Amino acid sequence: MAWLATSDHDMRERRHRPGPKGDAMKRFGLAAIAALAIATAVPASAQQVLKVGSTPTGIPFTFLDTKTNTIQGIMVDLITEVGKDAGFNVQIEPMQFSALIPSLTSSKIDIIAAAMFITPPRKEVVDFSDPIYSYGEGLVVPKTDTKAYATQEDLKGETVGAQVGTAFVDALKKSGLFAEVKAYDTIPDILRDVNTGRLKAGYADYPILAYNLKQGGFPEVRLVDGYKPVTVGSVGIGVRKGETALLGKINASLAKLKANGTIDKILDKWGLKAQG
Repeated sequence: MAWLATSDHDMRERRHRPGPKGDAMKRFGLAAIAALAIATAVPASAQQVLKVGSTPTGIPFTFLDTKTNTIQGIMVDLITEVGKDAGFNVQIEPMQFSALIPSLTSSKIDIIAAAMFITPPRKEVVDFSDPIYSYGEGLVVPKTDTKAYATQEDLKGETVGAQVGTAFVDALKKSGLFAEVKAYDTIPDILRDVNTGRLKAGYADYPILAYNLKQGGFPEVRLVDGYKPVTVGSVGIGVRKGETALLGKINASLAKLKANGTIDKILDKWGLKAQG
């Protein structure tokens, strides 16, 4: 009877203890539950996040909005719309203009979206999108200076200023016209020196100068209407050399946004006229 009791106990143990096949089914069930939990936790719509370098001083293309402490402007709006269409999210990284290309080539950022001209020297180290907007340099002088400056030759022998890292500062230096070309970190720095009379004249992106002066922060500065720009170029979105897939997505999205009027709406929002 003792043997029978032991046997009955063993039989009950065997009936309730999973065998090799039961263990496998249990493991499969747990794996399925885990996979379902992961799928639930990570949405199917989760997208790649790309870091975008933009400057805090290039209004209306890019600037620091002190109310929200975020970078805003034409290029931020544009790259955000491009990302929505191309299937990636953007994380805006603020930095000085001169740091944009080094940050891109060192992989600290993935995209440049700023008021950056597409130039041959830059194209040697950066791949650019199709052109987005074209313009040239503007000229600012103290409001007390009422002379009608039409060309750079009209300021021959003077000390002028331009922003470091821009196509304008290099072109001014190479012209050999000026006693000195001072390089400034930001366009507001140029405007401040012109405003106080410490600088005879300053050259910078025409739309940025016009927007800054409309805000009224530099009442003693005049934007010279009759000046004819020498360095005219087109702004584009920059990516690292060899990022052909990303560049293809950006260009495809830009074409779509141009066709459906989104680019024109963004330009109009920031006071710039659409281009043909």
